[in-house]
Amino acid sequence: MYFVGVIQPIAHMKRFVFISALLLFCCNPETKQKKTFDAVSEVQYVEAVTLLGDTLRTPKALPGKTLDKYKKAKEQFDKTPDSVEAVIWYGRRTAYLRHYQKAISIYTDGIKKFPEEARLYRHRGHRYISVREYDKAIHDFKMAAKLMDGQPDQVEPDGIPNSRNTPISTLKGNIWYHLGLAYYLKGDLENALWAYQQREMTNTNNDNLVSEGHWLYMIQRRMGDKEGAAASIQDVAMKMDIIENTNYHKMCLFYKELLDLKDLKIKGDGSSSDDVFLYGLGNWHLYEKNDTVTAKTYFKRLLEEGNKYSFAYLAAESDWNRLFESP
Repeated sequence: MYFVGVIQPIAHMKRFVFISALLLFCCNPETKQKKTFDAVSEVQYVEAVTLLGDTLRTPKALPGKTLDKYKKAKEQFDKTPDSVEAVIWYGRRTAYLRHYQKAISIYTDGIKKFPEEARLYRHRGHRYISVREYDKAIHDFKMAAKLMDGQPDQVEPDGIPNSRNTPISTLKGNIWYHLGLAYYLKGDLENALWAYQQREMTNTNNDNLVSEGHWLYMIQRRMGDKEGAAASIQDVAMKMDIIENTNYHKMCLFYKELLDLKDLKIKGDGSSSDDVFLYGLGNWHLYEKNDTVTAKTYFKRLLEEGNKYSFAYLAAESDWNRLFESP
């Protein structure tokens, strides 16, 4: 009985000390693990709510080159968080995984460190477009344009290189291009036209000529300026050295009646070319034919099958929200 009486208090004391130490460790702020962004998390956050009321959630990052490049960018950022290049590429690689809200937060933190860095506003503005916050996008692109005013332009490296590994755009060109798009998505055609006309100063290749021409043509036709629309694509020809924007090239040729409807083949595989053709043709039936029924058919198919973050999809969504009833 003597030994039992001694052993039991000791056992209770050990248990008390262990539990107390565990509680102290768990409650100590310095020992808590910080919650960090995990690109491969199963959690699906809300990325955006479309203008038609659909909720878009974060997709799980799948194994592959995109995820591998993201991990390298994050590793570089963790090593050099005060490098503007590391911030930019961490944000870009995050956005390529369609983690747009996280990318926006990365750029926002970067802007606090580098408030005079136009590239951060340019990239954050792009992702504000992705999540349908067009007023914020416009603010960022106008800020980027202001910061670049009087500064030399620079080629913008591609995050996803084309087949020739040849960048086709510049920083100033992308600022004005996306600003024009943001205005277009808001239905502000006058400012959209102004922005794309500013972008003309940055045209350096045929890819820029046809991508800009595509939007300028649609804007001016909607504004009733057929002559201005025709002038915006007057330099587009059948034989051009196009690296990326073959779909825009074909649409411009269609506008010039150098291609027929049958030449714009919609594959039905959800490709980006499908999105451009479906929107461009739907829009064309509106301003050229005043055919709302056919236009809605094209738009509806795009809204059902297209990439919910492509520019063509965003435009169809915006038009449907303004011009038609819910699909």
